[in-house]
Parts: sequence; structure tokens; C-alpha cells
Amino acid sequence: MPKPKAQLSLEYPQPEYEPAQFKYFSFDKSDQAQIEKINDKKINLVYPNMKAKIYLTYNEIDNNLEALLRDAEKFTYEHTVKADEIITRDFINEDKKVFATINMVTGDAASQIQFHATDSTNHFLDGSLYFYAQPNYDSIMPAVQYLKQDIEHLLESLKWNGQK
Repeated sequence: MPKPKAQLSLEYPQPEYEPAQFKYFSFDKSDQAQIEKINDKKINLVYPNMKAKIYLTYNEIDNNLEALLRDAEKFTYEHTVKADEIITRDFINEDKKVFATINMVTGDAASQIQFHATDSTNHFLDGSLYFYAQPNYDSIMPAVQYLKQDIEHLLESLKWNGQK
């Protein structure tokens, strides 16, 4: 007897957000994420149910903003070998002095989302999403879309410590 065709159905709970405070910045994180603090400048958000991790690295700007931006862009474009497309979107919140870029990498690349945020004078936050699985974009796309919303919420709620 032939079996009927079936599609994978992945559903994730609606996230609730809670404040996460660190030495240089703060943001609202999803209740689905666990904080893994490496040090004051390296923090990971671990999603055990999705086998995913968002790596966050903070740098103080010391006349090196151009180099930090160049490194973030270079890291994103290293994925072009496996990427089908890289879609870039800017995010600006003038009130909080958060200027960010989100890069969506489609295809079987190692990282599907790369992003960075800065106030352009003192603070620079770099982030990337990785899954603990061999990249298969079609299979992980629902999780990528879910985590994209968390990353967008992170950027919308991002505050620099010491910023007026």
C-alpha cells in the first residue's frame, strides 16, 4: 500500500520576552532561549529545542568602526559559496541610537542570519545564528523564520548601557 504524502509540520510556541541585562548592553530575550555567558563581551543565546545558538560579540568602538563593519560584512559574505542569496535589511532606531543590519542567508550555508548593531560612536554588537545540524535550508527554514523574529525583537529592544 502506498503511503500518503506528508509534509513536515514544525510549530513553535509564541515567545514571551524578558529583560536580559549585561555589562555593555541590554535587550529583551525570548523565554525559549537560555543565556550562556562566556564573558562580558561574548554571550550566546541557546535554543535547545531547536538545536540553535545565536552568538553575540560586543566590541567597544575606538576609532575602528570602519574595520568592525568591514569584518562583519566579510564574515557574512564568506557564506556566498553555499548561499543562494543574501538579503540585507537595515534597522534604525534614532531614539535609542541603534543602527543595525540584518543579513538573511538563503541556501545551505553554515549560518542563516548574521547581524550587527552600533550606536556609531561607542558600541558595536555582532551576532550570528547557527544550528547544530548539517545545513539543509528547506528543513530548517521554519526555525530560521521563528528565530528571525527573536533577532528582530532583540534589535528593537536593544539599549546601550551608559547611553542617554
